[in-house]
Amino acid sequence: MESKLPIKVALIDDHILLRNALASLIDKSEVCKVVLQSNNGRQLKDELKSENMPDVILLDMNMPEMDGYETAIWLKTEYPYIKVLMLTMYDSELALIRLLQVGVKGFMKKDIHPSELIHAIEAVMQVGFYYSPQTSSKLAGLFREAADRNTLLQKVMLDTQEVDFLKFACSEMTYKEIAQRMKLNPRSIDGIRDNLFSRLDVKSRVGLAMYAIRHGLVTL
Repeated sequence: MESKLPIKVALIDDHILLRNALASLIDKSEVCKVVLQSNNGRQLKDELKSENMPDVILLDMNMPEMDGYETAIWLKTEYPYIKVLMLTMYDSELALIRLLQVGVKGFMKKDIHPSELIHAIEAVMQVGFYYSPQTSSKLAGLFREAADRNTLLQKVMLDTQEVDFLKFACSEMTYKEIAQRMKLNPRSIDGIRDNLFSRLDVKSRVGLAMYAIRHGLVTL
């Protein structure tokens, strides 16, 4: 009987020690092989070629020069057949929904057990997705609450423009400078801000920043 080809895996993470440890772990398994390693999404765009095309990409959420969310959007457009598994320290409802929206097939904490990591890679190839029991429980809870029009599920369905605004709100830029950066007029920025105040139940820019940090949109 012909042996099954190993699952080709790419690792995208700017933490080199962690990435090397994951690569060593994956290469020691009998079912997976690392074919590409990159520091961030922008480097991945430059290095992804036909000769090293992966079946699965393990993607870090927080990276410089294209974070995991931006990279997942690009992959969904350019390489929709590649399965994306996201590695992150955040498992908030906002993070889960945002990853689902951009087509990520699995969501794992960085403290995942080695055996579960290999299982996740196999599962995403065999059935198309992988979520840990904890993640599945959170998702089930979110969608059970969806019958109520004012549930958390509606609150965390932020679009790209709102996410960009939250990131800029954590900087030292004024609202006028944020408007210029986002190519919007100041009144539109005021509208986005006030809408987020209401939806996220915060009352100030500090509240917006705390929300963004707590849910992994920005890191300190």
